[in-house]
Amino acid sequence: MDEVRNRDKLVADAKVVLDDVESLLKQAAAASGQQAHDLRERAAETLHRAKLRLQEGQAAVAENTKAAARATDDWVHAHPWGAIGIGAGVGFLIGLLVSRR
Repeated sequence: MDEVRNRDKLVADAKVVLDDVESLLKQAAAASGQQAHDLRERAAETLHRAKLRLQEGQAAVAENTKAAARATDDWVHAHPWGAIGIGAGVGFLIGLLVSRR
């Protein structure tokens, strides 16, 4: 459940950052001289922070995925016949669905 909240927060944060950058770039287009330069620098800095947040989120997702894969691998090694039964059941259901079409 925490993963879903973290993902949703990351997406919301990314949207806010993109909106901020869009606003800054619009202001920079209307500005001139030093003010435009300052606005472009703020936009670049904001994009850099967003990129770092997204990389952190990506690392967290990768770590959670690896943990899930390890847990699945451990379960399959501990219960090989159960894994075979589940695989056969899923295959049977898919076969039923495909044969109906």
